[in-house]
Amino acid sequence: LPHILLALTSKTGLLCVSSEGQSTVHFKVIAIYFKNFENNPIQFSVAMLSASSSSQAVCGLPCCNSSTIGVPVRPARRQMTVRCTVETAEASGEVSIRRRPPLGAETQTCGPFVGFKVNDLPDLNRPQNILEEIVWYKTKEIEVFREKQPLVMLQARAKAAPPARDFKAALLAKARQTGKPGLIAEVKKASPSKGVIQPNFNPVKIAQAYEAGGAACLSVLTDEKFFQGSFDNLTKIKAAGVNCPLLCKEFIVEAYQIFKARVSGADAVLLIAAVLPNQDLAYFMKAARALGMCCLIEVHTEAELSRVLQLEGLDEHLLGINNRDLGTFKVDLAVTQRIMDSSAGQEVQRRGIVMVGESGIFTPEDVAFVQAAGVGAILVGESLVKQGDVATGVKQLLSLE
Repeated sequence: LPHILLALTSKTGLLCVSSEGQSTVHFKVIAIYFKNFENNPIQFSVAMLSASSSSQAVCGLPCCNSSTIGVPVRPARRQMTVRCTVETAEASGEVSIRRRPPLGAETQTCGPFVGFKVNDLPDLNRPQNILEEIVWYKTKEIEVFREKQPLVMLQARAKAAPPARDFKAALLAKARQTGKPGLIAEVKKASPSKGVIQPNFNPVKIAQAYEAGGAACLSVLTDEKFFQGSFDNLTKIKAAGVNCPLLCKEFIVEAYQIFKARVSGADAVLLIAAVLPNQDLAYFMKAARALGMCCLIEVHTEAELSRVLQLEGLDEHLLGINNRDLGTFKVDLAVTQRIMDSSAGQEVQRRGIVMVGESGIFTPEDVAFVQAAGVGAILVGESLVKQGDVATGVKQLLSLE
């Protein structure tokens, strides 16, 4: 159904089914009962139960008059093919973060009504933690980005952009030079848990100070709503002549964000295993490599690491262990040691994959602890960016002076 948008609503929530060219529709539905705006009932029987991540389900839509829902519909065509990935990954336990509200967004454009609200949705339709809330918001954010700059324009700009710098090689080179884990220093103004960390935030000056202090690479927060970041910060830092390769610290759920990161000057992107099933990770890794970029694939548990290690071509990228519990937001460096001591962690070391330690690294003793656990690089933000003299902070953290 090219270029068709159907908005269907009932007491169980709201569903939007869209198709643009070859794009895939990612919605799992049992049945929807929809009334048009003259209160004439139209029954849409959507027969798609529990399909596997690689299977397809056929949905039969009865013939209807396009004027009743305000979109062009071809009456002669009775079927569309829907591929189900995210929902089955959630049901199987492959990911712990739900990609979208299971019963649909409470507020959604529906026919001629803008901001139609579905009331009294149950608690299961609310985010279970801050990461899930961020991921759900990304759907709206990406829609706004697309309106301003369609994907085809981003692809053309990415094709014309200068080659990406080798993020992984920069980390390894700095680690050999210093004998310390390669430092990815984070340009970060705020966080949901801490609020504003650096009130006098100047992304370019912070980036330049990190580089002067001895950072191997930089991480730049691009999320606007929750971290007060921006893709513009990537562009400004790159334009200022900072030589450190740049990681786009974004909550990626669509390939569009990878192209936007590349166009903005990023050399690497973050992919979170708790959000993305292996099918999506594999696709995003290939998309990034096609643009010359590296991926930092973040895990929180031994199970996530075991799953990610099955990905083809993983050795070309980076792995990361986030020491922050997604439910409580508590940070514990022992998470790194526990995961690296596991059988999956031992496989990482046998294969020579670079592991990045993330969150909770504040002192030289913390650096030594994660390095002893088998980490080859570290990502540090809060403990550095809040300091008055950022360059000195980097040197002290890495015991370089």
